Amino acid sequence: MSANVLLVRPDNAGDVLLTGPAVRAVAATAAHVTFWCGPNGRRAAEMLHGVDDVLCAALPWIDPEPDGVVWETIASLAREVEAAEADEAYVFTSFHQSPLPTALVLRMAGVQRVAAICEDYPGALLDVRHRVPDGIHEVERALSLVATGGYRLPAGDSGRLGVRGLVDAPGMPQDPFVVVHPGASVPARAWGADRYTGLVDALLSEGWRVAVTGGEDETELTAHVAGGPRPGVTDLGGRTSWRELAGVLSGARGVVVGNTGPAHLAAAVGAPVVSLFAPTVPLERWRPWGVPVEVLGDTGIACGGCRARDCPLPGHPCVEGIAVGEVVDAVRRLLSDRDRSLPWLLGGRA
Repeated sequence: MSANVLLVRPDNAGDVLLTGPAVRAVAATAAHVTFWCGPNGRRAAEMLHGVDDVLCAALPWIDPEPDGVVWETIASLAREVEAAEADEAYVFTSFHQSPLPTALVLRMAGVQRVAAICEDYPGALLDVRHRVPDGIHEVERALSLVATGGYRLPAGDSGRLGVRGLVDAPGMPQDPFVVVHPGASVPARAWGADRYTGLVDALLSEGWRVAVTGGEDETELTAHVAGGPRPGVTDLGGRTSWRELAGVLSGARGVVVGNTGPAHLAAAVGAPVVSLFAPTVPLERWRPWGVPVEVLGDTGIACGGCRARDCPLPGHPCVEGIAVGEVVDAVRRLLSDRDRSLPWLLGGRA
């Protein structure tokens, strides 16, 4: 194949990372791959193997804090897509999203072949209206879509997540250490800050060094969780770029994190994950992919799949019931079973 292919996933960084195997499947034979992401996903899209160019634009039907839909916005998007000169496009979505508004922009831009997973009648918006079984993982969902165009992973590609361009972060601790990442993209997916502080205390008592990570807007949280300056704990909150965070995660023996973007970044660099999983989205679709995982949390709770940004129930029962001791036990199990020969083919600093 020699097509110029546009791949579309305009969500958060974690969503973009989960398309990584599908991107590599396309890049194996396509002439050129452009990835269209939103502002929240750009840092991940730039690290995916197989991406030649990144087109970044917020879509008001996807963005969590959208601006209004006006003609000039849509026309501007179409002009940007037209400039990419794509022969075909694949619109990646989650099970609860419609690809049709994006497909309309692609048609306005003159893309000749558009494929997406879609339940609704697409009219002339899609050339390929693909169907998938309920409950498959986001990685499998994306791979299934690009397979409709004949794109499959090349021989020797395991189908794990992967990123390129890792950078060592200044001040990251020496091995062995465990990463604790207390933040989440939405509050409904976060374990309590005081619980995380207790976890850091417990890991220190087990003899582990701990790196507490978080974004620029989470420095107050990471300082609280780290418990202030003290031996054995490194507070990296607000001190790492996305590439540097990947470097920290790749050096960790294990990562404790909720179901948020850094969980998928950890998987992309081969780090085992203790997942404190708040089932606002289904576990079977969103669990960390391709690495050893210990999942904690009430994933069978009746309100699972709520997609809430803020938990409406007193006490946040799906994750606040997780005890610190349970997490420590999960870390023990995960690290005692860790195979240090885990292939690192797709994580790289080049």
